[in-house]
This record gives sequence, structure tokens and C-alpha cells, in this order.
Amino acid sequence: MILSASEIPFPSAIVIKAIIFDMDGTLYVSDEFTSAIKQAAASYMSGVLGSSSDESRRMMSESGKSLAQEKNGVVTLSGVCARLGGNIRDMHKFFGENLQPEDFLTSNYRVVDLLERLSKRFKLYIYTNNSRKLSEKIIQILGIEGFFSALFTIDDDWIAKPNTEKLGWILNEIGVYPNEALFVGDRYNVDLRIPEQKGCPVYLSQSIDELLLLDRLLDNQAT
Repeated sequence: MILSASEIPFPSAIVIKAIIFDMDGTLYVSDEFTSAIKQAAASYMSGVLGSSSDESRRMMSESGKSLAQEKNGVVTLSGVCARLGGNIRDMHKFFGENLQPEDFLTSNYRVVDLLERLSKRFKLYIYTNNSRKLSEKIIQILGIEGFFSALFTIDDDWIAKPNTEKLGWILNEIGVYPNEALFVGDRYNVDLRIPEQKGCPVYLSQSIDELLLLDRLLDNQAT
């Protein structure tokens, strides 16, 4: 079941126990930081390919289009990196050493307040294609540390989402049935398609204003 901002209130027949958030583009939205991540990926691939940064970006763009056609719109930097001969671990190590999220991100009190309220009613988690090192840094910058029961990152197994096996492992770790776990993300094919196929309710949030509607979506849930 995919929910949108127009589908309020949240169906009362569903009992949510856990909320699993994507991070980039969901808990924060920053075009500038997204561009910085893409530039860092291009710089990493330049070293792998022995090409200029502009040529690497061109090759990554072409690879992304090819992947989108092959995988029903599922395109991730990890997938593009692997397609061009890069190593996912090395790329994320490069990100950790070269990205400075503090130059782009700040805490948003509305998001902090939302997570504080939700954390009193549900178990909250993050599931991201970022590394743990970068994720923890972003969480600290956003001022949302302490609200999450666990953080699931790409360096758990070095397989990027969408990942059916990782989803099953996460649900087992959390200790909930699929229909009790609400997944929130900004990219349906990457963050939400597999959870929905497995029976999880999902919510597509592509702006902070949409994220803040979770309070209203969950109004009918037991406290």
C-alpha cells in the first residue's frame, strides 16, 4: 500500500509499530549536497577510469540511463559505480574522506520536532545507501541523533537497496511483521517498491512539507 499526502487519515486497520526512514532526500532535502555527492562520485570514478571528471560524469550518466532501462528505473550511485568497474567500498571510503555535509546541511526544527513526537509512539529506524560513517555525521548535523533505535547502512553487507534479502533481515532485526513496518522514502523504485511488494505500508515523501504530514497520516494509530 503506497500512501500519499492526499490519503489522510492513515487507514485505521493498519497497526504501525515501526517506521523505517530513508535519509537523503527524505529526512533532509538539499540539491546542493546531492550535487556534491554526484561530483564526489565522478571524482572517484575519474581515478578508476583514468579519465577527466567531465568524462566520468558523461559515462556515469550514460550508465545510469542504461541501468534505468534494465532495472525498471532503479538507479543508484553504487549501481553506476559497479557497472563502470568501481568498487563500492572504495567509493564510500572516498565519500567519507572528501564529503563535507556540514557545508550544505543544517538542522530543521520542524523535522526534529516531528521525529521527537513520532519516537514517543513508534520505534524509528534509518535504512540508507550511505555508509555508517557519513550517515552518523549527517544525523549529528541534522540534530536528530537519539531518535532512532538502529541505523542500517550499506556497509552492513555492501549491497545497495533495493535489496530483498536485506529487507527481510531488517524486519527480523526489528521484530515486526511487514504490515507493521511503515517505510518512508523519496524514491519509490529504490526505497519503497520492494517493501510494498513484501506487504509493508509505504509513504512517498519528496519534500519536507510532505514528510511533516506523517503526523496526520498516523493520527488514527494507538499511542
